[in-house]
Amino acid sequence: MKDHKWNVADTITSVRIAASLLLLFVIPKSLGFFAVYTIAGLTDVLDGWLARKKGMASDFGARLDSMADLLFYGIMLIRLFPILYQMLPREIWYAVAGILFVRLISYGAAAIKYRRFASLHTWLNKLTGAAVFLLPYVLACSTGVVYSWAVCALAFASSLEELVIHLCRTSYHGDVKSIFQ
Repeated sequence: MKDHKWNVADTITSVRIAASLLLLFVIPKSLGFFAVYTIAGLTDVLDGWLARKKGMASDFGARLDSMADLLFYGIMLIRLFPILYQMLPREIWYAVAGILFVRLISYGAAAIKYRRFASLHTWLNKLTGAAVFLLPYVLACSTGVVYSWAVCALAFASSLEELVIHLCRTSYHGDVKSIFQ
């Protein structure tokens, strides 16, 4: 990472970091909130795509992207949790706790095994990220609770897949797309 040169993809990731921080100051579920939220989501898709397409992909960029994702979801938890807690049945929160437990075990296993933070960009993780991202939009519909359960199932599968990948691999490979690879 010493010889990494800042690039457009890193700048786009930085926009997501700034948008995430801005979400701390806008009213949840307001038009402003959804505008900034959408920008954050679009930058998440755009930075990785651009980095790969233009040959700018780097270990630094992948780490910055993972940190931006964690910041975004952490802020969403702070801003939306009180609203979601009121809207969703209590049983969903037990499922979320189980998912987070598996995810933390996965991160811990990777940290011990590879001596680094490792969050894989598998297809299931990407699909889970998209499903979680859509959650605030979908919760306005009558199918919000059913959708939330589907997101929980998907998130559990992606967390478990990442844990199995970390446990089965002998060395870190950030480009793993699936347990079947």
